[in-house]
Amino acid sequence: MGDFNGLDVHLGNLARLSSARTYSTSAENPDGAKGGGARATEGVLSRQARDLGPGWKIQPCINLAPESTTTLAEIDGAGAITHLWITVDSKTWRSLVLRMYWDGEETPSVEVPLGDFFCNGWGQHCQVSSVPIAVNPKGGFNSYWQMPFRGGARITIENLLETEIEGFFYQVDFVRTEVPADLGYFHAQFRRSNPVPYGEVHTLLDGVRGQGQYVGTYLAWGCNNTGWWGEGEFKFYLDGDEEYPTICGTGTEDYFGGAWGFEHPAGQYATFTTPYLGMPQVIEPSGFSDNQQRFGLYRWHIQDTIRFTEDLRVTVQALGWRRDGRFLQLQDDLASTSYWYQTEPHAPFPTLPTKDHLEVV
Repeated sequence: MGDFNGLDVHLGNLARLSSARTYSTSAENPDGAKGGGARATEGVLSRQARDLGPGWKIQPCINLAPESTTTLAEIDGAGAITHLWITVDSKTWRSLVLRMYWDGEETPSVEVPLGDFFCNGWGQHCQVSSVPIAVNPKGGFNSYWQMPFRGGARITIENLLETEIEGFFYQVDFVRTEVPADLGYFHAQFRRSNPVPYGEVHTLLDGVRGQGQYVGTYLAWGCNNTGWWGEGEFKFYLDGDEEYPTICGTGTEDYFGGAWGFEHPAGQYATFTTPYLGMPQVIEPSGFSDNQQRFGLYRWHIQDTIRFTEDLRVTVQALGWRRDGRFLQLQDDLASTSYWYQTEPHAPFPTLPTKDHLEVV
């Protein structure tokens, strides 16, 4: 791989110099201005820092007003987001919506509940140790997806709740640099089928138009039946495929890089998190009024990118077993986040579910 003004960074070229310049937005420097950090004289920790003055952690975080949208970064010109870090109370992870807009577009290219974007869709912390997403104790969300833009970028967070959310910490790291013509724009979309209608499939993506590549899947899977749930196939319909797909997997656990029901040792699910795929979260009923097994799974198509030139549709079957050995079409709760790059403009996203439909109950 070659260097292009600081956007392509890996161990083989870390020593190569670049004309790119690095900036960052946060509560301490909301505009991302050069030399603009740690200048606050009033903030959420003014009382705690009253003896220290500016530069001593006066405004490390913000509060999110009820039913409001807050801008986390607004950047002019060309460059790329290189890293996101966010942390906030886990009870809010499905009630906050992360959106990203490139080059002044009116509709977002990214629209995902905060926890699901970072592979923590169930409102309970789980460790994720992968290449593009890292989640560290206790709820430190990190994204290393490269997100180039040519005419500007805007990142927002919407609070769907009727109450204020205190203590929202964030940092958006980016570079200003020229962006080569052959780089696509980052997209991420959330969809939930709760439940999957009997006899139907869960659609992760549909109506994607243009040239691009599919680079990742996160799936928060909630079981509404007892027994094994992962026989369903992932299918990728590429460039005019209609009834039958070009890419068809052999089972849900196979798609996420596991096998034989993720069972290890016997009678137990084994969690795992690796650079490109994993099942980092298994939630099993353990107390009064608890029910429904819940799982969090991811797969990143980084070494095995799925490329398309015209259109893309992605589905997964919810499939288990009947007691007599026949397949059972399940009516489970599937919430997916799809990640891909493509040319703009992108097709409009489906309307995001309401806060009640997003809620984990």
